[in-house]
This record gives sequence, structure tokens and C-alpha cells, in this order.
Amino acid sequence: VVLKIIKHYQEEGQGNEVVQGVLLGLVVDDRLEITNCFPFPQHTEDDADFDEVQYQMEMMRSLRHVNIDHLHVGWYQSTYYGSFVTRALLDSQFSYQHAIEESVVLIYDPIKTAQGSLSLKAYRLTPKLMEVCKEKDFSPEAKDRDCYLQVRLLSSQVSASHPQNYLTFVFNNCLNKESEVILFHECFLYFSNHLGKSLQLLMDRVDEMSQDIVKYNTYLRNVSKQQQQKHQYQQRRQQENIQRQSRGEAPLPEEDINKLFKPPQPPPRMESLLIASQINTYCQNIKEFNAQNLGKLFMAQALQDYNN
Repeated sequence: VVLKIIKHYQEEGQGNEVVQGVLLGLVVDDRLEITNCFPFPQHTEDDADFDEVQYQMEMMRSLRHVNIDHLHVGWYQSTYYGSFVTRALLDSQFSYQHAIEESVVLIYDPIKTAQGSLSLKAYRLTPKLMEVCKEKDFSPEAKDRDCYLQVRLLSSQVSASHPQNYLTFVFNNCLNKESEVILFHECFLYFSNHLGKSLQLLMDRVDEMSQDIVKYNTYLRNVSKQQQQKHQYQQRRQQENIQRQSRGEAPLPEEDINKLFKPPQPPPRMESLLIASQINTYCQNIKEFNAQNLGKLFMAQALQDYNN
């Protein structure tokens, strides 16, 4: 399965192109075993008649006919510099997990893998977030708003293990050999480019978070301003009724104050949660990248000094 996912990206993934596919397998005791997979075919806007659901059903029917594991247990997706925490992924995983309780999403990072270590992580949505997505109430007043305060609740990473057979061993060795002989300046430029790209993506997300904070603060100011207007209106109404009663007139009828003052539309909090989770992912990736490659950089420097 690992080699199929890698092969799929190498054949169809270009740059920041994302490839996706279906995971097949079965549940054994308390362990989910992923034993097979097949990719989603690439199609353009001209292929308007293409039905992905029908394609998946036909593939699983064909696998069942040849006695190969055909039970649907999730899906996989490649990522570009760890940019996988999106609303599309959240909606897709919710649909999978709602229909198939044990389903997972495997995130394959080709850039990390190219450095010599296989990067493949499994994720699931937490039960609390599943409830929020089911109710589709992302307002600040939602009853489960506490989940917004904990970014890690977006997805719980599941421990993923894969058997190290001969093919996987050879593949990893080939990846490692590509980066064994490298000069210091080449190594430094590669690390600088990778780190610079990661930091640029991180800054873009921080800017988006800053804009969301401004929107939310504006919403709070509008709510506070409206509350003051409501209070002033009620005071004027009460004084006017007192004056009417003193003149022997009937008080004014009560009106629905919520119709007079429509509450401002609150900004959706789910987008802020996704951005915050993506920021956390970028920070984690940068931390892992530095830990893995500082040693290589020092070794390249030492080798260059020795040769000089």
C-alpha cells in the first residue's frame, strides 16, 4: 500500500498537485489493517460525466470478484509542505467517518520522504468534533465551543505502522543514497529553500489568522454597541410609558426588541480552527525538519572542511 501511494504521487503528482485514493482493508481485533488501495483517476473539467462514486463501486466490485480485500476503510491524500488541514479534508473525513466508523485518512508527505525518511501519518476526527460537524453549528455560541479552544482536537493522529519488507527497504535505501553525497553549499541551499518555503506558508496562515481576529473583534464591538442601543431604547420606552401613565393614557404596547435590533452575523469559527491547526502543523514540520537535517548540514560542512 505504501509503495502504491508513493507510485501514484510520482506518476500524477506535480509540484503542489494533490493526489487522492481509496484505502481498503479490514478490522482485526482492535487494529485496522490497510491491505490494499487504488487511486482516484485524474480528470479535467471536460470530464463532466465522470462519477467518482460509481467508479469506486465498480473498482470494489472488481476486487471482490478476484477475491481481494475490498472493504472501504478510508482514503489517502498527498500534501504540499504539510498544507493538508483544509475544510475540504474536514468535510471528506467527516463523511467517511460518519458512514464507516473505523475509517482513517493517510497523509503522505513526498517532500519529507525525499529527504530519506518515509512520512505517512494517519488521522481521525475526534468524537467531539464529529458532533460539531454533524450539527453544523460553528457559531461562537455553540454548545461545544470548548473544542475551538483546543486546536489539537481538530484531528487525532493515530499511530501508523507498516511492515518493513524487502521492497520498502530497498526503496528507502535508494532515497537515502540520493542525499548521501552532497556538498555543503548544495545542502545549505536546499535546506534554505525548504525552510524559506515553509516559513512563507506559515506567515501566510498567520496573516489569515490576524484577519480573522480583526473580524471577530469587529463582531464583538458591534454586539456591544447594539446592546447599548437596546438598553437606551428600553430606557426611553420606559420613561415614555411613565409619562403616558401620569397623563392617564394607556402605555405603549410591548414590541419584540429582537425584531427592531437584528443581531450582527457572527463570523464562522471553524475557519479559525482550521487555520490555527494548519499553523500548528507548519510549526511541527519546521521543528522536525530542523531536527532531521541539522546533522546533515554539519556533516556536509565537516566533509567540505576536510577536503579543503
